[in-house]
Amino acid sequence: MTKSIYFSNLKSRLRERKKIFGAWVSFDHPAITEIFSMAGFDFIGLDMEHAPISLSSAQKLIAYAQANNVACLPRPVSHSNDIIKPLLDSGADGVIAPMVNSRDELKMIINHMKYPPLGNRTYGLNRAQAYGFSFEKYVQEWNNLSVFIPQIESKQAVENIEDLVSENEVDGVMIGPYDLSGSYGVPGETGHPLVTSACNKVIEACRKYGKSCGTQIVDIDKDKVDKLFESGYTYVILSSDLFVMWKWAESMQSLIETYS
Repeated sequence: MTKSIYFSNLKSRLRERKKIFGAWVSFDHPAITEIFSMAGFDFIGLDMEHAPISLSSAQKLIAYAQANNVACLPRPVSHSNDIIKPLLDSGADGVIAPMVNSRDELKMIINHMKYPPLGNRTYGLNRAQAYGFSFEKYVQEWNNLSVFIPQIESKQAVENIEDLVSENEVDGVMIGPYDLSGSYGVPGETGHPLVTSACNKVIEACRKYGKSCGTQIVDIDKDKVDKLFESGYTYVILSSDLFVMWKWAESMQSLIETYS
């Protein structure tokens, strides 16, 4: 029997601008990813930009997510092919790329991600290709099924947003409100009118070009999620393992202090 690696339908759902939910993983213990992958999320993002998740750990976490038929999208620490290529060969469904500001940066990442003729990803054998068992199937389908989500996190990216989202290989974007607020000179003020206006510009560009638009929220309730969808977002990353543990610890700290 021919072995094949898992391919999700995430790309088609992003292109159809369906409502999608993601979870964010910052710790590399496999149990966290496995638990999240049982909860009904459409994809799991691996934060390799701000968390010490190694390439070796990432391969295990990708496998745990996909074992439960959930797509896995690492966010690498940089745009370097030295990071992106082994992540893809480890079986990632695509990439969430941090701080993409220009079309030149966008094209460079596409070149790293896609096989010829769309890019210049080199051919090799690893987990992604089922260690050789499904090499032909993988390389034939990868360009059409892989997911690319650049993050919009700067004033420059917002100014260039139409150039970014009009690129065919972009499936959606992720707005990073904290970096965006810093870029507009109001760090941490994610509700500032400058930041809100920038987000709306990105949302409208995604609507115009038929691309998905998402963001992450820390404190979650249904009203907040509803407001995001109503404002034009099409996917939401529902907090993260780190945020969940931080908020729990914070509430426990408050409880303990009541006995002081």
